[in-house]
Amino acid sequence: MCGTRQPIDDEGVERELMIRKVMKIATTMTTKTMTRWTVWKRSSMGFVGMDGFSIYDAEGRLAFRVDNYSWNQKSLLLMDSKGKPLLSLKPKMLSIYDQWDAYEGEEEVGGHAKPRSNKPLFSMRRPSILHSRVDMAEIFMNCLVTDEEPSFCVEGSFSSRSCKILRQRRGNYKEVVAQISRKKANSLVELGDDVFSLVIKPEVDCELIMAFVVVMDRICRK
Repeated sequence: MCGTRQPIDDEGVERELMIRKVMKIATTMTTKTMTRWTVWKRSSMGFVGMDGFSIYDAEGRLAFRVDNYSWNQKSLLLMDSKGKPLLSLKPKMLSIYDQWDAYEGEEEVGGHAKPRSNKPLFSMRRPSILHSRVDMAEIFMNCLVTDEEPSFCVEGSFSSRSCKILRQRRGNYKEVVAQISRKKANSLVELGDDVFSLVIKPEVDCELIMAFVVVMDRICRK
């Protein structure tokens, strides 16, 4: 969880360098300015019965999408606007923490779609089995979920569209890297839960944040 600032130690420096290395492998989209996005819990394909996400930039252009042909489909694929696979998101079988693992992209192997790597880029889960009814999550970028501090955490109420994604920095404190809030049609009218706003801070990988949001949606369905 989010703690208070403490002196920088060797483990903190090593963790920070590790996070940067993994993010460099995964990232294809970072910006030098804060970005605003509109997340719509609907597949860009628009077919009845489909369950997915359409994510638009500040200019209203489709930037990311998840096209899920069945609500019961377990694995999800985060794509860019043209359908290029970016991250493959898969639930960990029999996980009491509702853990999901993210893999780099997807490719055809023997007529079947498989992740380009067998090693997860990150793992995301609830903090403990005691938080099964709370909108909280932790993300481990080193792909090894241990007793160590997570690389990122989600705090607040995702279900109410009011939460923050925080990143572990050097020492033992967190900084806000993204924030989710209710989408407003105007100063008086708020839209439904299926449409919400996402603000991402500068120098943060938008692709990873989108993956966190998609997985968070699945975790909170439990």
